[in-house]
Amino acid sequence: MAIGALTPPQQPDAPRDVQIEFPDNRLLIDLCGEYDRNLADIEQKLDVQIMHKGNVLSIIGEPEKQKQVADVLQALYARLEAGRDVESGDIDREVRMGNDEPQPPKYIPANQLEMFKGDRVEIRTRKKLVEPRTEAQRTYVKSLFANDLAFGIGPAGTGKTYLAVAVGVTMFIDGHVDRIILSRPAVEAGEKLGYLPGDMKDKVDPYMQPLYDALNDFLPGKQLAKLIEEQRIEIAPLAFMRGRTLSNAFVVLDEAQNATTMQMKMFLTRLGEGSRMVVTGDRTQVDLPRGVSSGLADAERLLTHIPQIGFNYFTARDVVRHPLVAAIIDAYEADN
Repeated sequence: MAIGALTPPQQPDAPRDVQIEFPDNRLLIDLCGEYDRNLADIEQKLDVQIMHKGNVLSIIGEPEKQKQVADVLQALYARLEAGRDVESGDIDREVRMGNDEPQPPKYIPANQLEMFKGDRVEIRTRKKLVEPRTEAQRTYVKSLFANDLAFGIGPAGTGKTYLAVAVGVTMFIDGHVDRIILSRPAVEAGEKLGYLPGDMKDKVDPYMQPLYDALNDFLPGKQLAKLIEEQRIEIAPLAFMRGRTLSNAFVVLDEAQNATTMQMKMFLTRLGEGSRMVVTGDRTQVDLPRGVSSGLADAERLLTHIPQIGFNYFTARDVVRHPLVAAIIDAYEADN
């Protein structure tokens, strides 16, 4: 039986199972994972039972779930056939996104089309391959390549900043931009850091650490340190952007909900020739003083009519951290 061939039950009173035969038993072992942990993960996410016997997996559950699980298993097996690993995040992505086959969007620049071949959107960096795990993430990545200015708005844990930095690193590696500039408003989130020891950099770096963390995922440590030393990668508070024109750069403003209206206007008007800008933020986590309006909200209100600007939105369904994070976000949103 070829991979993907589905065998429905032959008798009305037979168990409701669908069987898939996989030709390479070694790849099937990797598909199942150590102690069948990958199968257990799929069972938990999709409320089915998967039985493993020889090189056949039997799926027991509701018919629509059986089809979805079969699609997930086939996609993961194809990934292994291509010489790639299967990790928890890959399972999560296939469960969320299914096995559809979108074509490369027409609005992607020609020099980026290789990233959108087939049914996947892939971001290649020096250290790892990054793939969107939800449909909203996929749309967002396409928007980052398609627009000189793009917004990513939604709750924590949805990959807004992580994917933006990954795209920035890719464009930098490929020579489409000369530098990367990552910025955040230095707004205290309920804690006072002004009395910490050290110079300005020592005081500001705690705000910037998530940006360093993302870069470390995509670039080797020595190369990253050299690029920062040469100022080809810059991580700086938003206030340091005033008076600059940012040309041939990939610029990310993170935590934009904590920028004031004037700061947001200042930042957006730094856009120079050959540059890309990404603005990310979460409207529910504003740490500005009471009575000070968020520049992110004002930018949404004022700029959504401009077709060259991409606005991309995420919900709790797009959270790719621990499953509890989505439940926590939903609980807080329900309380408001």
